[in-house]
Amino acid sequence: MESRHATILCFLFAGLVLFFIFNQTSDGSIPLFAFQSSQYCKPSTQSNTRNYTDALESALSEASMADKTVIIAIVNKAYVEGDKPMLDLFLDGFWLGEDTRGLIPHLLLVAVDQTSFERCRFLHLHCYKLEADDHANFESEKLYMSQEFIKMMWRRTLFLKDLLKWGYSFVFTDIDVMWLRNPFPRLNSFNESMDLQISADKFNGDQWSESNPINTGFYMVRSNNRTISLFEKWYDRKNNSTGMKEQDVLDSMMHEGVFRELGLSVKFLDTLYFSGFCEVSKDFKAVTTVHANCCRTISAKVADLTAVIHDWKKFESLSNSNQTSSLKWTNHVNCEDSWKDFNVILG
Repeated sequence: MESRHATILCFLFAGLVLFFIFNQTSDGSIPLFAFQSSQYCKPSTQSNTRNYTDALESALSEASMADKTVIIAIVNKAYVEGDKPMLDLFLDGFWLGEDTRGLIPHLLLVAVDQTSFERCRFLHLHCYKLEADDHANFESEKLYMSQEFIKMMWRRTLFLKDLLKWGYSFVFTDIDVMWLRNPFPRLNSFNESMDLQISADKFNGDQWSESNPINTGFYMVRSNNRTISLFEKWYDRKNNSTGMKEQDVLDSMMHEGVFRELGLSVKFLDTLYFSGFCEVSKDFKAVTTVHANCCRTISAKVADLTAVIHDWKKFESLSNSNQTSSLKWTNHVNCEDSWKDFNVILG
């Protein structure tokens, strides 16, 4: 309604300007207020903000489950290009996994550039384009712990904080996580007493122990006052955490006792089920997700996750013949090699 009134005012003032142009004052000048009135015809920033909000709200409402839970993944140009894009591998997991195809309608891909947004739309998925802050460029590959990598992780945290404030619970997943089974039965998705369930690089055997090294590449958060406070405190530390990625900051907060201060109920996910390259699940019959963590480059992740898909297909082909006990995951040699140059730089 306000934008319509602004449009009417714009036309009225435009008419006045034209009137004075063709009916000048006696000295040939045009009254000053005729020029000043042109400010009313500038594009409405309020309208632009409203459209931005509507686009996200529409995408969330279409993707969310009945309890306002949505699966969130963030993509950029580097994830959608190449002979075998990372995004294609990610979607392969949903297609080939057990009881996972039905989760695709609840997946919202958040694109940080136009290329990845258009790719998402081409695949007929739920898509939203997130604008970068501070003129940052998130299109290209962001190597682990580079300045742009850290910026992108914090932008992600800010966006997820906003989702919680809008009342949406979510499972956040990196694109390099293979969903081989439906994780929701293990995530206690309908247990409202659980605030945060987060993956670990290595699991110490105690799902309630804050000694587990967390990994923010896969976690589930329920929207409530406690989790909103956590994300606000987390993001507030961005400017005082130079050189630290957002995962390190959250880990520090945990060890400082912030989880307990906020009264959060936090569960650390067992790598037997929520596996990764840092610590591989030894049970094909139990594994739910496989994360290409402890890996530095996209090309290495793609190569080793392709091997994960092949291993999973092999497991499925043998599962009916009870010949799966001897199966082992292919060694993640590409990801191991991806650290060589990085270690040389550090050394």
